[in-house]
Amino acid sequence: MPTRQRNLNGYLLQWDDEALLFDPGEGTQRQMLMARVKSTSITRILITHFHGDHCLGLPGVVQRLALDGVTRPVRLYYPAGGREYLDRLLRSSVSHGRVPLDLRPVQDPGLVDDGPGFSIIAARLEHGAEVFGWRLEEPAGRRIVPERCEEMGVSGNQIGVLQRDRFLEKAGRRITLEEVSEPRPGQSFAFVMDTRICDRAVALASNADMVVCESTYLSTEAALAHRHGHLTAAHAALIAREAGARLLVLTHFSQRYDDVALLLAEAQEVFPNTVAARDLDTIPVPARR
Repeated sequence: MPTRQRNLNGYLLQWDDEALLFDPGEGTQRQMLMARVKSTSITRILITHFHGDHCLGLPGVVQRLALDGVTRPVRLYYPAGGREYLDRLLRSSVSHGRVPLDLRPVQDPGLVDDGPGFSIIAARLEHGAEVFGWRLEEPAGRRIVPERCEEMGVSGNQIGVLQRDRFLEKAGRRITLEEVSEPRPGQSFAFVMDTRICDRAVALASNADMVVCESTYLSTEAALAHRHGHLTAAHAALIAREAGARLLVLTHFSQRYDDVALLLAEAQEVFPNTVAARDLDTIPVPARR
C-alpha cells in the first residue's frame, strides 16, 4: 500500500537510448512528471505480475503515451497467464487515441527478446500469482588496450578500422582485434519482485551490476514473508551476495515501516553495497567493470 512518504511501484530504467518502465502501479503517471520523465521516452513496459500495486497504473500510462502522440510501437512484456487482466486494464475507460502496443506474452522462462543492444531474460519466481522476474544483458565486447596498440604501431583511425572489421592490414602484416584488446563483459540488470527466496532469483541476479529487489519485511516477520510469498531485507541481501551482484537496490517496503533505515541496516549486514530506494531517486547503474 502507499504511505504518506511513499507511492506505489513504478521503476524506470534508462539504458542507452531506451527507457524501460517496470511495474507501473497507481500514481506512476504523476510520479513521472515529478521525476521529469517524458512519457515519449518509454520504449518498453515490463510487468512482473498482475497484483494491483504492480499494474493498476498501466491504463493511465498508456493513455498518456497516446495523448503525447507516441506512434512507434511500445513493447509490453507480461505473464501470459494474466492476459484477461491485461485486457481489462487496457479497456478500463474511454481512450482518445491509441498507442501501437507490441504485446509480448511470456509463457516460459528464458530468453524473451534479443536485440542489438541487450537481451531480456525472464525467470519464473515464487508468489501467490504467476510472476516473472526480468534480467537485461548487454552483449560482451572487447576493450582496446592502448599499450598493445602502441606495441603494434596501431593508432588514430586504424583503431576504428580494427573495431569495425576486427582486423587491419599494416606493413604486410595482418593485425587482429584480439591482439590489441581484452574481453569486456557486458553490463547486466536484474529486477526481482514479489517472491519467496529461491534459486531462480539468485540465478536471475547472477553477476548483475545492479539488482532491484523487493524487501517487504524485516527478518522478525520472516514467517509472514514466506506465507505471503515475499522477501525480507536479509533475504534480498542474501540473493545479491550469493549471485555475486555489485549493487543491491531495496524497494517494495511494507506500509508498516515509516522509516526504512532498519531494513537497510539489516541488508547491509549481509551485503554492504546496498541502498534503499526513495521515491524519485535516481540511482546510477555501476560503470562497466
